[in-house]
Amino acid sequence: MALKESKYSNCLYYASNILSRKVTTMAEEAFRSLGLAPSYAYLLMTVNDQPGIQPSAISRELGLSPSTVTRLIEKMEYRGFLERVSEGRATKVMPTEECKALNPQLEKSWQNLQQRFSQELGERYKEVLTEMSYKAAEKLE
Repeated sequence: MALKESKYSNCLYYASNILSRKVTTMAEEAFRSLGLAPSYAYLLMTVNDQPGIQPSAISRELGLSPSTVTRLIEKMEYRGFLERVSEGRATKVMPTEECKALNPQLEKSWQNLQQRFSQELGERYKEVLTEMSYKAAEKLE
């Protein structure tokens, strides 16, 4: 579907939502072969990179609310990818062997997604758009 000029084209909310839907669709396609939604894939990659990470740190890393992170962890725990370990009052999230074994495929899917963004937008445009989007999100915190 080609976008047509809209009276809302100069509205950040409108433009960012259109972009978000398109980027989300591309990310869903990238991880579909693994049977994972993008949020789950990023969660698993984060835990594989930082075994023992606490849910609060995952929340900060992924920019998700603590309740969302808890729900994602529970789902991945149920599927056998993660386990929570309590140490006193702290909870650590650990990858299972199944999660560790999946990591090369997760990383490959993520790299493929990055390459697709570069192909569709151009490498420099992708880099600038990503940087500006992240900085804008930080300012709106």
